[in-house]
Amino acid sequence: MAASAQEMGISTNVVDYLTAGSLNVEASYGFARHWSVSAGGKYSPLPSGKSILPASDDTALLRQRLFNAGLRWWPWHIYSGWWMGAKLQYQEFVEKGRTGPETTEGDRFGGGLAAGYSAMLAPRFNLDLGLGLWGGYALYTKYACRSCGRRIDSGSRPFFLPSDLLLGITYIF
Repeated sequence: MAASAQEMGISTNVVDYLTAGSLNVEASYGFARHWSVSAGGKYSPLPSGKSILPASDDTALLRQRLFNAGLRWWPWHIYSGWWMGAKLQYQEFVEKGRTGPETTEGDRFGGGLAAGYSAMLAPRFNLDLGLGLWGGYALYTKYACRSCGRRIDSGSRPFFLPSDLLLGITYIF
């Protein structure tokens, strides 16, 4: 009986836990030697007005629900070495920056590109490193503060943002 290649993986990004407190998971399936598809999501479960950082009016806040579906090309073999990828992404967000009390909430739709490297730690575990950018269209409402509810702006606009700073752990089965 011949051994089959490992075709499926499930991963999580450690950087998302540390920076935004976002729970995250991505499942992938290698359907050819050089190609894999993936679907994933992120969720920041912190209640409104809370942050993983010490309480302060200067604390930035990002709450989000994010869903993506993507495709990766692996020059050598799936789950091994360098990769390049593209994805479609949707994000529902609430952001408060460090420069003032203004809060922006809304929806973003778009696509992104990423690249990285996957290193084998053990036969079924990989360490993934990568960077990604995404752009698209945002529908938003800006408020004077997190709790007052006074609108100061709303509309739609194009955006271009980082999407991934990846330091991930992948289990391959």
